[in-house]
Amino acid sequence: MRNFIIKRLLLAVVILFCVALIIYTIMRCIPTSFIEKIARERSNLPGSTKSYADWLEQLNVSFGMNTNIVVGFFRWLGSAITGNFGDSWLYNKPVVQKFNEVIWYSVILGAVTFVLEVAISIPLGILSARKQYSATDYAVTVFALIGISLPTFFIATLLKLIFSIKLGWFDLYGMVSKNYEFLSPFGKFLDMSAHFVLPVITLTLVSVGGLMRYTRTNMLEVLNSDYIRTARAKGLSESVVINKHAFRNTLIPIITILGGTLPGLFSGAMITETLFQISGIGYISFDAMKAGDIPFTMFYMVFMAALTLVGTLISDILYAVVDPRVRVN
Repeated sequence: MRNFIIKRLLLAVVILFCVALIIYTIMRCIPTSFIEKIARERSNLPGSTKSYADWLEQLNVSFGMNTNIVVGFFRWLGSAITGNFGDSWLYNKPVVQKFNEVIWYSVILGAVTFVLEVAISIPLGILSARKQYSATDYAVTVFALIGISLPTFFIATLLKLIFSIKLGWFDLYGMVSKNYEFLSPFGKFLDMSAHFVLPVITLTLVSVGGLMRYTRTNMLEVLNSDYIRTARAKGLSESVVINKHAFRNTLIPIITILGGTLPGLFSGAMITETLFQISGIGYISFDAMKAGDIPFTMFYMVFMAALTLVGTLISDILYAVVDPRVRVN
């Protein structure tokens, strides 16, 4: 196991290097340029004595964009290894500082959604498999397909129409109310929690369908196995057959899905955060990408790539924990 982890970590370093180089190259080649925008604005200011070309040259030198892609990438990489990811061009503050200010909103949103997704999808998937072709199975299948088929913006808009406009239970957008500063600490907690209700429901509805169908499919495969028929023939109760024998063997493919959700806890829900104007990492990163903010985008994309590699490694290790027959060598 130790040798396996060491090999995977070394491979992860190589993959991260390649991913970072590709991302940097793409960011340097996209037509949107934050520097060009600033140069154009400054050249059009009243009393400006410099032309657009002069401002562009000066800003390229200031932001380290006066070199080719390879040199610029290795300069960025040298600073990143020491923990210095530069200053965000758009937010005018260190990238790590801005990241720390917004990441926890996305973590809370993603963690609550993840818990609800697992708590709803897996039991319903098992129930649907146990009662195959029954009314319960069809109802669960329809619910899952609705969640899979409907886009995020449609569900979010529908929830806002019903609960914000028609019923007036929640605000349309934002993370806090207008009187947030005048509330007690517990009142502030309740106020912010209320603003996260609709985003959490939106993300849960669009995510439960896939895991639910995946659980149902794998549980059906396990329930049709010979050892399940043997367990029932020995007189074991149905709850023991399902919970002790069938469910454990269903966990291995499910772990593959759950391991891949780790990046989602930190990546932020870009569409949902934008629709509800939650200043999470997804919303902030989207604005940075649109503006051509290379330092922030580089940090965010490399961070996501690292989380993806870690999630995959955790999934592989958990295989051996769930199933003793699986051994990593």
